[in-house]
Amino acid sequence: MKVKIISDSTCDLSAELIEKYNISLLPLYVSIGNGAKKDGLEVNPEDIYRYVEETGKLPKTSAPNLGDFLEIFSYWHDKGYSIVHFSISSDFSSSYHNACIAAEEIGDVYVVDSKNLSTGQGLVVLHGADLLRQGKSAEEIKNECDKLTSKIEASFVVDSIDYLHKGGRCSAIAALGANLLKLKPCIEVIDGKMIPSKKYRGKIDRVILNYVDDRLKDRKDIVYGRIFITHTKCNPETVKLVKDRITTLCPNFDEIIETTAGCTITSHCGPDTLGVLFIRK
Repeated sequence: MKVKIISDSTCDLSAELIEKYNISLLPLYVSIGNGAKKDGLEVNPEDIYRYVEETGKLPKTSAPNLGDFLEIFSYWHDKGYSIVHFSISSDFSSSYHNACIAAEEIGDVYVVDSKNLSTGQGLVVLHGADLLRQGKSAEEIKNECDKLTSKIEASFVVDSIDYLHKGGRCSAIAALGANLLKLKPCIEVIDGKMIPSKKYRGKIDRVILNYVDDRLKDRKDIVYGRIFITHTKCNPETVKLVKDRITTLCPNFDEIIETTAGCTITSHCGPDTLGVLFIRK
């Protein structure tokens, strides 16, 4: 039985993880400067920071088109593989919808709506890769991963809401008030949507540690497998403090994995955004 795991590029898995688990990526597009460029191949987060600084505008992201999906699905199907494809939440992008149309045309392709983004999606992808190593079929992997999506706990704390404001995700008045009060919002992914929750106040390093405490302290419902620390251009010393705090609060995690967020999270949230993402029971 041959099964191929594919994900769109919003999963924010590192090159090492992609290679280790033999995952193929299909890039989204980022409209920046002259035309749309492929996420992670033709454009990276540093390009986004530079573009925003120079223009005051945010780039826009768009889904792979139907032809992109047909091309990658056909390639692996013709090699004799069943395919499981993992998509960013269908509430964020038309990527899932386009993948489903292509899957129906090619056949033997199973599409998972991760109901998430970034390494929230990445956790679902890696679970699928684990199931593949256990010898599960493509249909079994899809069914098990569908069940997992509601158990992903994904959130981020954002240093500045300037990017959220530029992207139309908060009003000018809210942005002004938050900046004056030095508020750092926590954004949670719930039922496939980004929802603002707790607001922190103070310097970002201290805020991030308070956020980690809130996510992990005295929890009884955590699956101690993988936990991701995913961030945009955070100070390495801050990331180390987060790792140390996770180890203190939850010493039983099998893996604490640091990844840098790609173009999607960068476009929405800007620099000095950090999240801890894991699975609940």
